[in-house]
Amino acid sequence: MAFFKYEYFKLNSTNFPYAHLADKRTQHWLLVESYGDVVALVTLYLLLVRYLPKWMQRYCISHLYNSYRRKPFQMKPLMLLYNFLMALLNAHICKELLFNGIRSKYNFWCQPSRELYTKEELRIAAAVWWFYFSKLLEFADTIFFILRKKREQLTFLHVYHHGTMFPLWWIAIKWVPTGSTIIPSVTNSFIHVIMYSYYGLSALGPSVQKFLWWKKYLTALQLIQFVFGACWSAQAIIRGCDFPTWINVTTIVYMASLLFLFGQFYVKTYQTNKIKDK
Repeated sequence: MAFFKYEYFKLNSTNFPYAHLADKRTQHWLLVESYGDVVALVTLYLLLVRYLPKWMQRYCISHLYNSYRRKPFQMKPLMLLYNFLMALLNAHICKELLFNGIRSKYNFWCQPSRELYTKEELRIAAAVWWFYFSKLLEFADTIFFILRKKREQLTFLHVYHHGTMFPLWWIAIKWVPTGSTIIPSVTNSFIHVIMYSYYGLSALGPSVQKFLWWKKYLTALQLIQFVFGACWSAQAIIRGCDFPTWINVTTIVYMASLLFLFGQFYVKTYQTNKIKDK
């Protein structure tokens, strides 16, 4: 675990509400101790979303171009590597959480987060940290859209989803890195294995893209995930699960927002286009 016990930024090491309740196992891991680090990185992300497209629009890449607009970057090798590595990382996270949860005899409907130092519990916490860190790596999705001038994909849904997942999972890794936290981690990492595999195959070009008929069903699977996440959190509250109620309430509200936004995207992209085709 020595790899995690190093803090790059430490922009804010002051106390804040409920800091004394944080899980002691993860406090000195990378990007966990200080909320200032999270605020700084999300702010940087939003600034890039705001100003990088303007930079791409205004300046040419070299004096050889007659246009004063920067050409889209061709990033096929990098995108192939990134997407397949992200798929492998999420597969590893999913496997670690499931196997160690089963070995620890977790109740997957309600499992308290205890400060235990068994090998399995520490591996679960490490997998949740990697899941949290993967939300920072996913900022690259947005950067790729901008550099490739895929402005139609830089939607409010995309920026909202990416900009909120990282700080929300900071809460999880800081206060509840084990226990019932593994349920949303497992479901989301499983779907991300499919999603990044799709993106990786799509990056191979038109010769492969014509066989990728299942993008619509990937979005439908994400919608099912949000419904499941909200229902799972609701049942935990109803049955009085020994897991922070405020986290379950936050999960329900967040799942509802994603269900609404992804639902709009699904209807606009697939149902409306289907009607137009007819």
